[in-house]
Formats: sequence, C-alpha cells, structure tokens
Amino acid sequence: MRSTVGRELRSASAGTCEVDLIHPEVVARVLDGLPDIATMQRVAAVFDTLADPTRARIVAALALDELCVCDVAAVAGLSVSAASHQLKRLRDQDVVTFRKEGRMAYYRLSDPHIRRLIADGIAYVRDGVVG
Repeated sequence: MRSTVGRELRSASAGTCEVDLIHPEVVARVLDGLPDIATMQRVAAVFDTLADPTRARIVAALALDELCVCDVAAVAGLSVSAASHQLKRLRDQDVVTFRKEGRMAYYRLSDPHIRRLIADGIAYVRDGVVG
C-alpha cells in the first residue's frame, strides 16, 4: 500500500481528514483483525433482523425468560399469528430457538451473546448516548 501525503485540503467540519494520508502499518493491522466477509454478512443480517422494534422487544423479553408463542404475543402486543411470524424471522437468523412440550412451543434466546447484545443496546440508549 502506498502512502499519499496532502493532495488537497478538506473541510474538517465535514468529519474527514484534511489531507490524504494512509498509514500502511495501521491498515494492515486492522485488516488482519477483521473477520472475513461471510462473517460480516452474517453479523449484518442479525443486526438487520434486530432493527425491527417488534423483534427487538421480543428479544428483550426472551432475555428475561423463556416464553410460549401466546406469551410472546401478549408481551409484544401482537396476534399469535403475527408473533409466530416474527419468531420465525428470529429463528431464521438463529437468534432464538424453541422446544416443544406437547402442543406448546417455548422460545428462548439461542445464545448468551444475544442476551448481552440486546442488554448492551438497551444500556446504550438508556445512558443517553443516542437521542
């Protein structure tokens, strides 16, 4: 990678560098630490799924306790059919999993990472970092 110094000045208020300068050693270190593109596509898909407020609320509820579909519907203010649809979207991204007990399906988060992810997102917003 070549280093280019100062082609033209840019506005600092635009949030850009004022000169073009690449730090090859930093760029190489960062590239070595980045996950592969397939992993990042998967991360983006999970975040896309969680970007819906209804699904985010369902995940927050499931971070507190395992719930049957009817209870998820009640917590999220949805019909059972709509709750099932949202749970399927979450299941498709491996955010939630379920177990059958007779005719009942009980949902829970698939992994402790999801619990931390939603808790950190809630804390981020509650702490006033975003408006």
